[in-house]
Amino acid sequence: MKKHTEIAVGIIRSQNCQIFITQRGEDSHLAGFWEFPGGKIEVGETPYQTLQREIAEEVDIHIHQAQFLDIFKHSYDDRDITIHAYLVEEWDGFPFAKEGQPSRWVDQEDLNADEFPDANRPIIEMLKNLDKQI
Repeated sequence: MKKHTEIAVGIIRSQNCQIFITQRGEDSHLAGFWEFPGGKIEVGETPYQTLQREIAEEVDIHIHQAQFLDIFKHSYDDRDITIHAYLVEEWDGFPFAKEGQPSRWVDQEDLNADEFPDANRPIIEMLKNLDKQI
């Protein structure tokens, strides 16, 4: 039976529609790919609580509010992933990679799905159409 992991991620978007992304560490699953900050949902946590905790731990910002976007499911050969995605546009602090991994701001329309794990492809497609929907 495959491992199932539920995670919450924050799409941290600036006022000029740039998205903050970090690179997965060498010792992590799918090392070297870029990702939206976030992490595993712990027992007893809601996805939003996980989002707040992980974003503070990983990129040192404190979320004022986040808009739930959608749930995305993906199956890899060795595991199933469920991603709870949130749009974060209001926070305190300046995002940076606290764990020392590479990070960068990228224009929303320039997000390249090939630089992300396959589970993120539908999130990137949604982001490219997000402002057209709102």
